[in-house]
Amino acid sequence: MAATAGGDQHVSSEVLRGLAHHLNCLNEDNKATRKRALEVIKKETVDKGLSSDVLQEILSALVKPLLKCLSDPMERCRETAIAVITDFIRCVPKPEEFLPYLMPCLAQRFGENEILEPAEELRLSAVEMLSLTVEVCGKHLAPYVSEMIKILQRTIVDPFPDVKRESCKCTANFAQSVPEHFHMQADSLVKPLMITITHQHSRVRVAAIEATGAVMQHGSGRNMDDVLPHLTQRFLDDSPQVRKAATAVVGCWLLHLRDRYSYFHKLIPLLLSSTTDEIPEIRLLAADLWKQAGTQWEKENEEDIKDKMDFLLSPPAHYPPGVDRPVLGCRELVIRNLGRLIPGITHDLTDWLVPTRIKTSQLLSVLLLHAEDHSTQHLQPLLETLYRTCAETEKEVVKNCLAAGKLIGTFVPPPVFLKLLLDHVNAPHSSAHPWAPLMVLTAVLEGCSKPLLKPHLQQIADTLVQPSVCQEYQQAVYLQQLLACVDVLLHQCESDCGAVSLQLLQVLISIQSLSAEPQLSARALESAHFLGKVQDLDLMELYRQHMGQLLDWLFASVSNWSSYSPQRLQLHIIVTQSGPVIGEFLNQLMPIINSCLQPDRDKEMRMSIFTMLAKLLLDGNNTLDSQGHFRNEAESFLSYILIPNLVWKAGRTAGALRTSALSCLLALLHGGAITPGQLLCLEERLSPQVLSALEEDSQMGRLLACRSLSVMLTLIGRSMNQDTLNKIYPELLKRLDDSSAEVRAAALRGVGLWLSSLAKDYSPELCAPHLQLLFQQLLLHLDDPNLTVQDQVLEILKKGSEVHPVLLKREAEAVKDKHRSPVYCELLLQHISSLSAETTAPCSEKLQNA
Repeated sequence: MAATAGGDQHVSSEVLRGLAHHLNCLNEDNKATRKRALEVIKKETVDKGLSSDVLQEILSALVKPLLKCLSDPMERCRETAIAVITDFIRCVPKPEEFLPYLMPCLAQRFGENEILEPAEELRLSAVEMLSLTVEVCGKHLAPYVSEMIKILQRTIVDPFPDVKRESCKCTANFAQSVPEHFHMQADSLVKPLMITITHQHSRVRVAAIEATGAVMQHGSGRNMDDVLPHLTQRFLDDSPQVRKAATAVVGCWLLHLRDRYSYFHKLIPLLLSSTTDEIPEIRLLAADLWKQAGTQWEKENEEDIKDKMDFLLSPPAHYPPGVDRPVLGCRELVIRNLGRLIPGITHDLTDWLVPTRIKTSQLLSVLLLHAEDHSTQHLQPLLETLYRTCAETEKEVVKNCLAAGKLIGTFVPPPVFLKLLLDHVNAPHSSAHPWAPLMVLTAVLEGCSKPLLKPHLQQIADTLVQPSVCQEYQQAVYLQQLLACVDVLLHQCESDCGAVSLQLLQVLISIQSLSAEPQLSARALESAHFLGKVQDLDLMELYRQHMGQLLDWLFASVSNWSSYSPQRLQLHIIVTQSGPVIGEFLNQLMPIINSCLQPDRDKEMRMSIFTMLAKLLLDGNNTLDSQGHFRNEAESFLSYILIPNLVWKAGRTAGALRTSALSCLLALLHGGAITPGQLLCLEERLSPQVLSALEEDSQMGRLLACRSLSVMLTLIGRSMNQDTLNKIYPELLKRLDDSSAEVRAAALRGVGLWLSSLAKDYSPELCAPHLQLLFQQLLLHLDDPNLTVQDQVLEILKKGSEVHPVLLKREAEAVKDKHRSPVYCELLLQHISSLSAETTAPCSEKLQNA
């Protein structure tokens, strides 16, 4: 050993003797000389493969000159000096002996407010040398904590990203090397690390996060509140590596931080937020660290939770399928900190950044899964939070919050959540977004099990059917949520919904009546079919089961209806969807109709009711008259409802009302719901109103009046007396000059029916003036520019030739030469001439002969 030591000393002496000249050259002014000297020193020492003991001796003599070269004006010299020192530190067995020289020099060079080294590559080399020093010297750096901290404070915020990264790595190693001394000055590194943790390079952010983890782990922990806001943002980082690093750091803190119990409520949500990360690797890492933390907490608090460990082993009934239940320690950690977590959750769910809101909404579900039934004591703030977030524009946030609501339904007893939820549902006006409570209720009910929900069906249905809930709002989103709530009840309870079938049907009718979207109305109708299906009924049978109650429901408020009342629309849905069933309940329906159509009621409401009735009466056998009972009501309806509404009143709205009443009259006459006898009894009151309607400003009104007269003539024309008939044809003739071709055609058809209605008691001789006026007007229109009109007039005049051919022939011959195109007159005269003597005789004579 002594011989070996003597040999090493001899070798080192020889090397130093050979380097003496070059050491002197380091002080020369010529930079090339200094550069060559450093290169020779490097070549003759670290590059020569000398033993570590020899290098130790050599470095003892070279350390000061080499450190002095760190301040050389020439960059190449400084670079070589750093490389030589680094190689020496790596090779010598006791590098700690040179720390008294190295650390003050590095602190002076790289730890000042202004970094003296201008070259970023050399700063990087110097920090790498410092990292190597930490690695090989370890605890021997304890006396130099101040110098290390001073250097790292500057290099962590160095402009060069690689320097930042290496400095963070060095910080982490140094903290682990001298933890007993590091904690005294660790806080001074927090500020530069928080500056670097937001660097644009993801690798720098990762290094800063890892360094922060080590600094807080081995530091005093007083700056945790300054660190966490910055670290929290890294859980939303775009880089998966950054999020992974943050997850690992927080997991390590939960396991090893000295004061971790004081920060559980701040660290738990960070780690749990990573369990829903989009990257599987990060999710698995977070889940593993969280399980470790929960298991460790179990062991540390075994006495406190002994009973739960022994008895609460099985999961609650109706636990979400496909979900692994967290270990007891994890659940207890959440339960004991939930009260402190909810305010933060509530705050972050309203954050202006969408990623923050999405992450927080995911976290809420994770927390509720851990809290299980213990979330009951925090239910009110949780529901308030869900009300606000369900009004979000971000669909992902809403989806996650509804998943949280479903978990509330799974773990919280229905009496508890219904007491709070139904009050909000029943008072939607208290919120700017009235559909939010309904949305939350739907999610909660979806998570609740059928056996637990069944006893409360009546309470829920009674709330949904309240006017303030199902008749107050017309917004599509509100109605969608109301429908979703009904659908959940139907699918959760199915046949049990028979007990609340009436209420649910009322809600579905209200949705259809208020919806302006055909798709939503169609979905509500599908739900009504499903409501019948769960009771083994089709839709008609479902309506038959509840029709009496539905009509009583409407009649209760009919005196207050207006054009804006939803009940008017509900009536429309009921009578149109129930088909022939409505005909079985006319004794309840007609009082509602009669009340709505009184002349003093709202005009627009009466218009809509008349339009509805017109559609029903056109198919009376399958609707109102399906049982043949409407005919018993028809005379009263015509006398006390229709005729009063046909009376002329000034105004456009009044005109539109008369038009709708005429459409109803026409449907009544066409549908066969009134007998000719009933119509004849009311003809004296009805005819004047219909004739008056021929002068309506509305083209549709005039057209409907013409058609109504035509049907009346068809049904009871031969039963009318001649005075009544003689009042009709002049009004029809006026309409032959109408601006509408449709009205003219309808009027011509009416004139033809009028001629066909002349019975045996109609005397052509006594009524010759009337027939003469009729023939004269028709002959005028025989010269109409429209060929179709000419053909129609010719056919009507041929019918007239059967009534009084002599008079018609005389009138035709008088105007034949005045027509622009006498062809039609010739045809008419030929037709009259071709008739036999019996055919051309007056109508009264023919009847007598017969």
